[in-house]
Amino acid sequence: MKAFIYVGGKIDPDFITEHPKGDDITVAADSGILNAKLLGDHIGIAVGDFDSFPERDIPEDAEIIRLKPEKDITDAQAAIEIAIERGANSFVIIGGLSGRLDHTLANLSILEDLAARNHYAIMTDGISRVHFLNGGSALIGRSGFKYFSLIAASDIVKGVSVEGAKYPLKNARLSRRNGGYGTSNEIDGNCALISIKKGALFVIESRDA
Repeated sequence: MKAFIYVGGKIDPDFITEHPKGDDITVAADSGILNAKLLGDHIGIAVGDFDSFPERDIPEDAEIIRLKPEKDITDAQAAIEIAIERGANSFVIIGGLSGRLDHTLANLSILEDLAARNHYAIMTDGISRVHFLNGGSALIGRSGFKYFSLIAASDIVKGVSVEGAKYPLKNARLSRRNGGYGTSNEIDGNCALISIKKGALFVIESRDA
């Protein structure tokens, strides 16, 4: 089952093409409610301590789960856990990539955690779209995002290959510490295939703001 998680941060709704359908779970974390409303998406569950969003503005038909301000996880992480409890195993996370850098890095770690739990997830704000690849392969199609970059998450990522791109790679070795990442590549045809033999990286599709 797919879940849409709406978190805070600026988004560009014109470049967000992912929207919930049918029985998809929709969870808005605190001020993520604003992003769901901006996209015209229905909010099924609102979760948070509501320190950055007035509770009175939550849609009347939404289930409200209140959290204490003093807690060990962020509102976004709480929203993910609630969706998993409701049966979600695939995630689209809207927002979370702009604003405070500490929040952005914490949100990116959510993608890594979900991958470790065998859940597929992407995060997008309309400027960038990110997913975490730990070994294996991924196919990305041509879209409104002009560029894609491979940012090493492991100290060393081995056997990195990229097909169908302006700058192809074959059995390359990327390093997290030495600037060895493939930034600002472009899809050459309809799609690009990225594969890894060992290690993990962030696949980031992006466009100029």
